[in-house]
Amino acid sequence: MDYSAGTLVFITLIFVLAGSVKGFIGLGLPSVAIGLLTFRLGMPEAVALLVMPTIITNLWQLIAGPRFVHLIRRFTPMLIGMFIGAFVGVKLLIDGEFATILMGCVLAGYGLLGLTRFEFTVSPRWESRLSPVTGLVTGVLYGSTGLGMTAVPFVSALGLSKDELIQAMGLIFSMMSVAMVLALAYAGRFEPAVAGTSLMALVPAMLGMLLGQKLRDKVNPVAFRRIFFIAMVALGIYTIVHAIK
Repeated sequence: MDYSAGTLVFITLIFVLAGSVKGFIGLGLPSVAIGLLTFRLGMPEAVALLVMPTIITNLWQLIAGPRFVHLIRRFTPMLIGMFIGAFVGVKLLIDGEFATILMGCVLAGYGLLGLTRFEFTVSPRWESRLSPVTGLVTGVLYGSTGLGMTAVPFVSALGLSKDELIQAMGLIFSMMSVAMVLALAYAGRFEPAVAGTSLMALVPAMLGMLLGQKLRDKVNPVAFRRIFFIAMVALGIYTIVHAIK
């Protein structure tokens, strides 16, 4: 697929915006990028464009941490479930508008979860049982919407140290992206033009992150997070209504 100059400008601006949000509050790049790109591109193309920035930024986060091998072993059941779920999710993504409705539900749910700040804990006994199930659900959601948010509250509930948590998130999101690449390639939807544009999108995303980091001292981060999550709820509801019409 060859993108027009106008579409490339649109993609660049979206990734600058999404990167700025992530740089400012530490999250939100996938949700902002996917939620807005979908209004101009098809869902498969929008999801595919996010793959390379996600892989590269999260691989650095993974490799830079201190417990790489330990975390690989610990999260292997989840990763296996994610790879299986990604292939199921990509089929849903390609087959119809259900994926768009599901994306709207995920965005709205993500926003509501962020507004309520709901937290829970998972014991070691339940971790072994829930890990593959969480991985499967996360893979299906990521494959069909580009948003694998179910992994975040689960991993956060395991009582990991700050460094382990950051590295674990890098592991999970980088592996989710690898699974997405394989699933999209298997389905014939990761074309060279999409892959190249996805790689180039890393530049505006990183520039946006730098911009967001500079804005932290000038804007109240608590208020910004609240506005961000409210916007995710609104965007999710709009996406659902737009898809049903």
